[in-house]
Amino acid sequence: MITIKEVKTKRDAWLFTEFPNKLYKNVEEFVPALSLDERTVFNPKKNPMFEYCDAVRYLAYDGKKIVGRIGGIINHKWNEAYNIKKARFTRIDMIDDINVTKALIDKVTEWAHSYGCDTLIGPIGFTDMDRMGLLVEGFDQLNMFITIYTHEYYKHHLEQLGFIKDVDWTEKKITWPTEVSDKVRRGAEIARKRYGYQLIKCDKKKDVFKYIYDAFDMYNVAFNELYGFYPLGPKVVDYYIKQMIALVDLEYLWFVLDKENHVVGLTLIMPSLGPANKKSNGKLLPFGIFRLLKTLKHHDVIDLYFIAIDPKHHGKGLIALMFEDGIETGIKHGVRYAETGPELELNTAIQNQWKDFEYVEHKRRRCYTKPI
Repeated sequence: MITIKEVKTKRDAWLFTEFPNKLYKNVEEFVPALSLDERTVFNPKKNPMFEYCDAVRYLAYDGKKIVGRIGGIINHKWNEAYNIKKARFTRIDMIDDINVTKALIDKVTEWAHSYGCDTLIGPIGFTDMDRMGLLVEGFDQLNMFITIYTHEYYKHHLEQLGFIKDVDWTEKKITWPTEVSDKVRRGAEIARKRYGYQLIKCDKKKDVFKYIYDAFDMYNVAFNELYGFYPLGPKVVDYYIKQMIALVDLEYLWFVLDKENHVVGLTLIMPSLGPANKKSNGKLLPFGIFRLLKTLKHHDVIDLYFIAIDPKHHGKGLIALMFEDGIETGIKHGVRYAETGPELELNTAIQNQWKDFEYVEHKRRRCYTKPI
């Protein structure tokens, strides 16, 4: 008999975080999340999203054995902004047993009903910088440090339970250029000379703070129309900066300023941390942090986290300006290929930016929806 237990204690939280690491222990393509980050994201004392979100976590048991988990999130500000009543499910993992999946979904549905919600979507996190999207293609590919890996049966379970596609994200494997193309050079030159844009790279991490808050203000404008997006407030920005600043490689962080010194472009790339984190099973101690730091210095694969451009400055060469230095930096480090993060399939602007690169579209992930 399947029983569902709400996560209440620190031990429950640890079991919730570690369940997928055990489920996928022998799966080569699986990369765990950082366990510390996963525990922090559900801690109301540490995650500022709880100022306007409610969340819950459940574990599924078959006797004394854990056989599944699921989280629920309600972003009340997002619901109010769009006059909707949607709850999100997140961190869903389970054995290949439809009864387990149904018990988990039923429990989070019951919780969502208690807040008056009429629709369940997922998997999707607190923000667009959280983990989202169920893998539906690319099960033979290593997942990124920032994405989810799931078995193929997950999608069959959800569809059997009445969930349908809401949106898809695609991911690409890009063969890194061996030189900067003339087209990129010309675009970058136009950005500099015709429009007066300035590319900024910081030498010290303290210098990042001169630009990063303006950059996130721009990020909020650039991504405002994307699926599930709600603007990141100052406390939330601080939360993500604290998570990432120790691992950010300044060679792969670019800001673009306009003539008035406003941040109008931002790109963040990271050396691929997935393999190193996999070796450490998502743990920073005792050796995980050293593996991650080693990867920052020695890598031939990079992960493209995001590119954000102020919509008012589209079509003026900002992407070329950042690509020019980005391609050169990758060549300097001997990069062979890059992995894009999840990109909405209907976002033509972000899809078109890769049209001049050699790539394969090798992964697809999905957010499902169901009236409840």
